[in-house]
Parts: sequence; C-alpha cells; structure tokens
Amino acid sequence: MRMVKQPVVTELPPKKSPGAILSDEVKEGVDALERSSSGLFVSGVSAGLELGLSLLLIAIVRTKSDGSLPPTLDALLLASMYSFGFIVVVLGRSELFTEQTTLAILPLRAGRTTFKKVARLWGLVYAGNLLGAAICPALFVLIAPALHIAERETFVRIASEVLAFPAWVFVLSGVLAGWLMGLVSWGVAAARDSIGQIVTIWMITSVIGLGHLHHSVLGFAEVVGGVYAGGDFAWGELVGFQCCTTLGNAVGGGCFVALLKHGHAGAQTPA
Repeated sequence: MRMVKQPVVTELPPKKSPGAILSDEVKEGVDALERSSSGLFVSGVSAGLELGLSLLLIAIVRTKSDGSLPPTLDALLLASMYSFGFIVVVLGRSELFTEQTTLAILPLRAGRTTFKKVARLWGLVYAGNLLGAAICPALFVLIAPALHIAERETFVRIASEVLAFPAWVFVLSGVLAGWLMGLVSWGVAAARDSIGQIVTIWMITSVIGLGHLHHSVLGFAEVVGGVYAGGDFAWGELVGFQCCTTLGNAVGGGCFVALLKHGHAGAQTPA
C-alpha cells in the first residue's frame, strides 16, 4: 500500500507578552553593555558601513528614475531603499546608536547597570557608527559615477535636501526617528520568526524614509556623501545638523520607547 506523506506543519512560537519582550530586551541590553570596548567599536563601524548601503541604493534609484515614475511610487520605492541598510544591521546584530538609545536604557531602568556603562557604550558605538558612515560615501561617490549607476550631483542633491531645515526641525524630526528606531528593537523582539522581523524592520524604517525624518547615522552618511561629491556646505551647518539630530534621536529612543515601554511592561516581566 502506498504511503501518503502528511504535510509538515511548523508551528510558530507562542505570542510573547509585553513582560517577556521586556525581559528579552533587558537581557540583550545587558549583553551589549558587557562587551569589550574593542568589540563595541568594531561592531559600531560595521553598522555604519552596512547602513551606508541605503545611501547607495537611494542614489541609484534617484539617478535611474529621474522623475520618470509617478511621485507616490517613487517615494515608496525610495523609502524601501532607505530600509535596506537597517534590515542588514538589525538582523546582523551590529551595534547601532539609535537602537542602543532604547536597549541600553532598559537595563539601567531595571537596575541592572550603571549610567557610566551606558555612556561608555553610547560613546563607542556612536563613534564607530560615524566612522563607518563616513567611509562608505567616499567609496560610493568614487565608484557609482564610474559604473554609470549614480551621478555625483545626485549625492549633492540628497545632502542638500537633508540639510534644508532649521535646527528645531532637526531636533523634533530626530525625536520621531529615534522613537521609531526604538520601536524597531521592540518589534523585532516581539516577532516570532525571521520573516516577521524583516517585515517589522522594513515597515518601521520605511516610515522614517518616507517622512524624511532625520537619523543621526544614515543622515550623516547622506551629508558626508554630498561633501565628498563637491557640495558647498558650511561646517557650522554640518555640525549643527549632527548635534541636533543626535539629541533628537537619543530623546526619542530613550524617553518615548525605553521609559514608556518599561513603564507598562515592567509589571509583567517574568521573574
């Protein structure tokens, strides 16, 4: 008698409670805080390099489309390109400053670490992120025109559009971007499989790209790319942008996500 194979049904892990998500987030934050200084810095450089890939994809799409697509479709496509680097960074577990503004605060709020350790992590990861984000655009501005995939003028235009706002917009826009990045970390911890994680990262970071919100690391890569491509930008303008955006990201991730999530989920944290 011929045996009929029964389809294999793979069950998803059970849905996590807010307390279980918080417990996982605190553990991940503690693990990062206990890493060596060299490990944190190198991981930060890796994240900056990987996140910079979004800039290359954005420049390619903007050069190739050149107004040929309907505005709505063009905006959605660019938002998806914006998400690419974040997907690579988060799934690859590289250390990203705007993710750590949430993750590092949760152990501090839970009494599992000290502010000195949090400041050490932030400083090392932020410095590594900016170094990586400064290296990538140099390569892109050099190789993209040679391959006829993006023009130097495109990088200048991207940087000009990023910088075309007053300081208060950078801060408040940075708050929203930091809030969303904190939600990325929370959503990835809540997701029950890799596909769910990818969709979560894409969905949330696409909002940052679609809304032209300011991210202190990818925004730095966009601005530096414009400088490398020959854009005429004042140093005061560049420094002001970076300071305001970083402040906004830190407030958004640390206050809007870490403190609020801990506030409502802390009572449900498993013992």
